[in-house]
Amino acid sequence: MQRKNIGLQMFEITKSLDPRRVLIRELHAGHREKIRLHLIGLSDEDRSLRFGMHTSDAVINQYVSGINFVNDSIFGVFDSQLNLIGYAHLAYPISPSASASTAEFGVSVSKEGRGKGIGSALFKRAAIHARNTNIKVLYVHYLSRNKVMMHIAKKAGMAIEFAYGEADAYLTLEPCNNTSLVAEAVQAQVADIDYAVKRNLRQSKSAFMSLWPFATSTK
Repeated sequence: MQRKNIGLQMFEITKSLDPRRVLIRELHAGHREKIRLHLIGLSDEDRSLRFGMHTSDAVINQYVSGINFVNDSIFGVFDSQLNLIGYAHLAYPISPSASASTAEFGVSVSKEGRGKGIGSALFKRAAIHARNTNIKVLYVHYLSRNKVMMHIAKKAGMAIEFAYGEADAYLTLEPCNNTSLVAEAVQAQVADIDYAVKRNLRQSKSAFMSLWPFATSTK
């Protein structure tokens, strides 16, 4: 049994190190402006799909200002230029109660990040994080016309309830174990390394351009 558990852990680690995987970072308050720019950059339809209603710039600014990075868990996917192209909010209950074992998930992906499995990857990361923080049920509320979220929910085997053009999806999570803890830890470490490499490359490029003002010359 112990050998089997070690094998499962190594399998999860191997998957996490796959360079083709979507690398996801847990975000902090210092990323607030990147989150705002990501959400502001969404089309009107994408904003409606993310928040379930028409959402103005003012509402987005208010939402971003109110993100509780202490209570909730926030995840993001960055492109090579460190633009936030995928964003997920895992909201935990603020006060202890009977519903304290349920967390709500919301996600958005920029147009530039579509078709790369970013939404599904963010959902999986949020699910394993919720599992590792003793959440028993992962909940998603979305418009029934949100085909992407519908696909994610069905693929995950969530129980889905429909009413008046909206949907509520529920996923019962297994208790955390060594495999889930190791898998998330490795994923987080690999994503942090990837982000650091991208940041250093940008800084090196900027330094090079400042030292060589004629680097972009057509001569």
